Amino acid sequence: MSGEGAADGLWRSVDDLWTWLEAESPAVGREALLLRMLKLSEEVGEVAEAVIGAIGQNPRKGVTHTWDDVRAELCDVALTALVALRTLTPDARGAFESHVTGVARRSLGGPPASRPEAVRPREWDT
Repeated sequence: MSGEGAADGLWRSVDDLWTWLEAESPAVGREALLLRMLKLSEEVGEVAEAVIGAIGQNPRKGVTHTWDDVRAELCDVALTALVALRTLTPDARGAFESHVTGVARRSLGGPPASRPEAVRPREWDT
């Protein structure tokens, strides 16, 4: 699935995950909100752990992760952030798309769709 269909599926999944968390979380109210935001820090830490493991930075452990692990952890961060955003607003999609458009306009002079695709793969993309 690509394009708008994939985006629709993404946001349905975000809503489904938010609904599940709301129903199953033992924390409620402000505590639940704060814990959902703190979950982002946990996920970012897992990205750091995967990067350290992918390059073998810890001599005691050596190489413990792959770049696929790093990609998966980054996806977890992105998804956790979107669910956290959904916790703050029922229109998470609108808030995110508006924010991306603003960042693209400030950084690139236009929305993401107006810029050329000129991204070269890096060694870890292969």
